[in-house]
Amino acid sequence: MEHLDIRRKVIIMISIMAAMFFAAVNQTIVGNALPRIIAELGGMDYYSWVFTIYMLTSAVTTILVGRLSDIYGRKPFLLIGIFIFTVGAFLAGTSQDIYQLILYRGIQGLGAGLIMSSAFTAVGDLFAPRERGKWSGLMTSVFGLASVFGPTMGGYIVDHFDWHWVFWVFLPLGIVAFALIWVLFPKVDRKESKKVDYLGSVFLTLTIVPMLLAFSWAGSKYDWDSSQIIGLFAGSVVAFIVFIIVERKVENPILPLYLFKNSIFTISNMVSFTLGVGMFGAAMYIPFFIQGVLGFTATHSSYLTMTMTISLVIASAISGQIISRTGKYKWLAYAGLLITTAGMVGLGFMDVVTKQGTVLSYLITVGFGLGICMPVFTLTVQNAVDYKLLGVATASVQLFRSLGGTVGVAIMGTVMSSRMTDKMSELSSKMGASAANIPPEMAQKLEALKNPQVLLDPKKLDAIHQTLPAQMQEMFIHLVVTLRDAMSFALSGVFFSGAIVMCLAIFFTIFLKEIPLKTSIKKTKQEEQNNKTAAQA
Repeated sequence: MEHLDIRRKVIIMISIMAAMFFAAVNQTIVGNALPRIIAELGGMDYYSWVFTIYMLTSAVTTILVGRLSDIYGRKPFLLIGIFIFTVGAFLAGTSQDIYQLILYRGIQGLGAGLIMSSAFTAVGDLFAPRERGKWSGLMTSVFGLASVFGPTMGGYIVDHFDWHWVFWVFLPLGIVAFALIWVLFPKVDRKESKKVDYLGSVFLTLTIVPMLLAFSWAGSKYDWDSSQIIGLFAGSVVAFIVFIIVERKVENPILPLYLFKNSIFTISNMVSFTLGVGMFGAAMYIPFFIQGVLGFTATHSSYLTMTMTISLVIASAISGQIISRTGKYKWLAYAGLLITTAGMVGLGFMDVVTKQGTVLSYLITVGFGLGICMPVFTLTVQNAVDYKLLGVATASVQLFRSLGGTVGVAIMGTVMSSRMTDKMSELSSKMGASAANIPPEMAQKLEALKNPQVLLDPKKLDAIHQTLPAQMQEMFIHLVVTLRDAMSFALSGVFFSGAIVMCLAIFFTIFLKEIPLKTSIKKTKQEEQNNKTAAQA
């Protein structure tokens, strides 16, 4: 598609960004709304699974589609992805319990993997790496824009309407995005016929799924040293060994192993993984702090988190422009990761008396840092590989970031659960002593405060408060404050853990080699030789 005029390319990019916005806004709208949804459906213990299943299924489809799109083109996978995502969004709105919600979010994840992988790769089809920086920044901005509208709409809907509309309100946008892709995106001739690596795909899936299940269940549903968790990890290792053997022998591997000989490819994916662990693992719990610890409504929470996404949008657009104009990117990666780490450290120091202005400053810092560094690592990978491998290389970045996000959510969930358990045992002992001389029916109502989930439902909290006699009001307030202290203590561990992981990402970036950005979509022989020498040095 290099031969297309700039006007045609811009129109195609608009259609791609419309599809991305549809997928992104349906993902981000859940964030601030989910605590209230969980409060109605129940299943606090499965809270992280609503995110985990989404990232798990999207991770599996991302790498598979990346390789297939190199053969069949990006258009069919964009269209299939939008269709599956739309169906998943509709079904999610019909959920009657937490298990159905998790299942339907998994379907959405399948569609999201198709959309995101194909969308970012299509940019590589249209523009040379030197031009690609500004478009990658704009696409990151689209995701950030969705992160502004999504949480705001999600919080407003659950505060004023039925929560089912969280999943249904943007369905018309899916139809529009489908039509735009169908009409505007050019059909690409199928490349030479190659056998699809189905066996490798199966064993890659068998590697990823048990590993992510183990991380998700360890420390919550099962002990880390339990036979179930050890068995899952062992199964994942065996499947990975078989996957390596298969990929060495097949003609057209789903993930060519020789790509990892390229240091830029390997380091970029390592950073993407750690970035996913820190970013997704910590960021998903921010609404918990705002609503559960500070006691704000879901709508108010969305206004606060909006500042983080607005700063991400601005920073990503600026970062993309700087890359396109200067051709330099490594210092931007450093700057973004350092700023994000500083913001997460700040989040870790928050407690029940933290002011809104302080929360805003930390959120803006995290968003600005992420906006600077996120466009970098997709660009470095695309610039370091041959054009014929553009799809699988781009998908690998999405895969490792999604894997990192899934592992991060699981690990941070374990951190939160263990720290919460420690504090809740202290709360239980206090309640036991305080409730010794009060009527049984009143003690039963106060017993509900042992569950931190009650903090996420202000109406339920107020209902308990209003039914208590005057002499028990002070006890009620004391117990709520203690509960919020426990949740604050648990979340501080989550945010500090995210900061530590971001430090690891900074360490990996030290080893990232910076090579000149190509000036055409396909490398010239001289550029190819120079980049190959630098990457393998």
